[in-house]
Amino acid sequence: MTQGARRTPARRTVLGAAGAAAVLGASTAIPTGTAHADEARADGRGHGHRSLPVPTVIAHRGASGYRPEHTLGSYRHALDLGAHVIEQDLVPTRDGHLVCRHENDITGTTDVADHPEFASRKTTKSIDGTSLTGWFTEDFTLAELKTLRAKERIPGTRQENTLYDGRWTIPTFEEVLRWAEEEGRRRGREVWLHVETKHPTYFRSLGLGLEERLARLLRRYGRHRANSPVFLQSFEPSSIQRLAKLVDSPGVVLLSGASSRPWDFVQAGDPRTVADLVKPEGLRWIASYAQGIGPTLDLVIPKDASGRLGTPTTLVRDAHAEGLILHPYTHRNENTFLPADFRRGTDPTAYGDSFGALKRYLETGIDGIFSDNPDTALLAAADFSAARD
Repeated sequence: MTQGARRTPARRTVLGAAGAAAVLGASTAIPTGTAHADEARADGRGHGHRSLPVPTVIAHRGASGYRPEHTLGSYRHALDLGAHVIEQDLVPTRDGHLVCRHENDITGTTDVADHPEFASRKTTKSIDGTSLTGWFTEDFTLAELKTLRAKERIPGTRQENTLYDGRWTIPTFEEVLRWAEEEGRRRGREVWLHVETKHPTYFRSLGLGLEERLARLLRRYGRHRANSPVFLQSFEPSSIQRLAKLVDSPGVVLLSGASSRPWDFVQAGDPRTVADLVKPEGLRWIASYAQGIGPTLDLVIPKDASGRLGTPTTLVRDAHAEGLILHPYTHRNENTFLPADFRRGTDPTAYGDSFGALKRYLETGIDGIFSDNPDTALLAAADFSAARD
């Protein structure tokens, strides 16, 4: 069966996402009103992250299950589907502009390989201890990057997304901030962003520090306050600590596999691993400068040797005890990304029992979830909320 044929039922899911608002009622929407939102921005009064619906659905790189990631098309589609928050990952250009790409290696997410004028820019670098060969944003000016077009990162899995290859350019974060303001006025509600600093230690070593550039933009667009509609996130705790000294926007420390160490810890000789950070004392330390954590879903519910979901850990309870919110990552609909007990059929690119998996994760008490398929996550959140009422 082709992926195109398989996706036909999903159109009902997309349409049904609009119905999630009706199921959840007023809890699905951030308090609205264009005049009210403008007034709040003017005098520094926003609603704050505690006003977001719980569970909060965060569109992972936009609606990346349906459009090439980190494009204005992906972000806009996520809003149209009803996502509460839209994620951006930030990397710099050679001339210091912040652009939205999941990685500074743009080999797989742009058509750079088709540009003979940039053939000599292909190189091999060590990024956070990993050797990579390709083209990197820090070797291009913004003007040069704007000659490239975005494309689907995993075309073998998301064949339909390739329809949109070449449609959008790489957006700057400033363009996204302006877009969010325009969409907020048009839709009559704040557009929330979830902004990640990528490889901050590496870029600081190149003289391209991310935090100061990000803070300047947040101040310019009034998103630097504790109640501003933005989260700031990083896998490097020191980046969130640095940002906490520059702006009051809520910070989130991202947490990878239990045995891994944040790259800034490696560089500083800090022996702690993620397993240390998810202990009560580690969470207490994070809570001294951040408002939340973004753990991998495996830290919330580990998988057994067969890839099936096991027993939830105490992470949700322990994090909440320290006043931290939890936004785990990443939910996706395709079998290849789902726990083994929620896969259906043998095609890794087919949709599995995504709702079943989401139910298990939401039952742990997490405050939100990153999803490539925000319409699916919204419907699951609606089911979960209805079952609690």
